[in-house]
Amino acid sequence: MADNAVSLEVRDATVFYGANRVLDQVSVSAAGGEFIALLGSSGCGKTTLLRAICGFVELASGSIAVDGRDITRLPPDKRNIAMVFQSYALWPHMTVAQNMGYGLKLRGASRAEIGRRIAELLAMLHLEGLAERKVTALSGGQRQRVALGRALAINPQVLLLDEPLSNLDARIREEVRHEIKTLQQSLKITAVHVTHDRQEAMVMADRLVILDAGRSAQIGTPEEIYNRPNSPFVASFMGAGNIVPLSLREAGNRVVIGAGPCNDAIEVDAMFAGKISGDVNAHFRSEDARLCAPDEAREDCLVLRGEIAQCSYPGGFYRYAIRVGPQQYLVDDARRLAIGDAVGIALPAGALHFYAASTNVQ
Repeated sequence: MADNAVSLEVRDATVFYGANRVLDQVSVSAAGGEFIALLGSSGCGKTTLLRAICGFVELASGSIAVDGRDITRLPPDKRNIAMVFQSYALWPHMTVAQNMGYGLKLRGASRAEIGRRIAELLAMLHLEGLAERKVTALSGGQRQRVALGRALAINPQVLLLDEPLSNLDARIREEVRHEIKTLQQSLKITAVHVTHDRQEAMVMADRLVILDAGRSAQIGTPEEIYNRPNSPFVASFMGAGNIVPLSLREAGNRVVIGAGPCNDAIEVDAMFAGKISGDVNAHFRSEDARLCAPDEAREDCLVLRGEIAQCSYPGGFYRYAIRVGPQQYLVDDARRLAIGDAVGIALPAGALHFYAASTNVQ
């Protein structure tokens, strides 16, 4: 087990694949025992960063330190870092016990020591009775646990996880993500987890690192990034992908949202808009929207006038596509309404994330 949690610091990491810069001066730090999730779309550089930490990818510039010790130029086997791969990378001809003990065997551990460690891990990972079973005879969830056990067998200082849950079905994935988090907390091991699944990252991680095109877009706790995304990209990636073009004007400690073709002018508290004024794009999440009468007025609430374009029933509520001018937004409601009905979309000012229109990337 990891007796003392250690810190990890990646500073200004830059990586090239040929002439292509895939990581551009990325800095990430993890306190001892902290769980960090690298989150981003495919090709953003998250797996490259993980492989650089492990030593499989060389930095063009920058540094990597574990507990203050520079490991930038060390080979993978000298870093005391373990990695669980997306494909699990288990030896198919070996048993569960042989797979788990492989790293210890390479390090020259005695047979008795390997046996004790494997017994600990089998109990910890709820794999009792499966030591002699071939990994090809296991379920996906069991294989994932074996891969995790093999990584933990060597008592690594840092545990790296490269989308280890992506091959599991939804029900098992949710169960195993909580198991991994519980295990990480009990071992007090520093972990870095790569995923493109926003919910998975938010459930498992203490802090998120959002990567975009090889750069760090925002770093913070799940609550910070979800509630205060610092850019249109982060807002959209965190689920606030609905965009409403608006105009803002300061009015003392209030802000006026100007009238538009599909909304009336309203005043809201200035804290909702920050210091932004002029032409803006307001991002919001569908789950923060509510249907109302198109002429309804609510305090600190923007109402967009539109009409129902589509209706579906996913179970327990109705999901409506509301056409507002040239835009279309999804809003859920318990009521059964007719296609073509005129409705309003009520958006509390606190649910809107405002960005200057010139900064918005469509």
